[in-house]
Amino acid sequence: MAAARTYQHPEVDEIALSRVLFALSEPLRLAMVHALATRGEVDSIELGPGLPRTTLTHHTSLLRESGVVFVRAAGRKCLIKLRTDDLDARFPGLIDTVLAGYEPDSGAAEDDQ
Repeated sequence: MAAARTYQHPEVDEIALSRVLFALSEPLRLAMVHALATRGEVDSIELGPGLPRTTLTHHTSLLRESGVVFVRAAGRKCLIKLRTDDLDARFPGLIDTVLAGYEPDSGAAEDDQ
């Protein structure tokens, strides 16, 4: 039996504003964050239907390493949720402000399109 996957996440006090802003600066990742804010926890595959697995993994890893999302394994699934409480504790209002100005990019992958 294979060992369960584990993911490393920064502690709340280790989340750096520059890394969060960098993660949110890419339209595809911003669309993923918007989807998570709207839908809650989802399987990673749902964040980028049609994307190559390597591309999806790259973007979700960057979001996780920056402290924007929390990732957990559930069987064969990789479930992802926005770290809203942690981000609000560290940078009050940041995610709400960023998402308030969000406009879907025609090239971004999102289920709502």
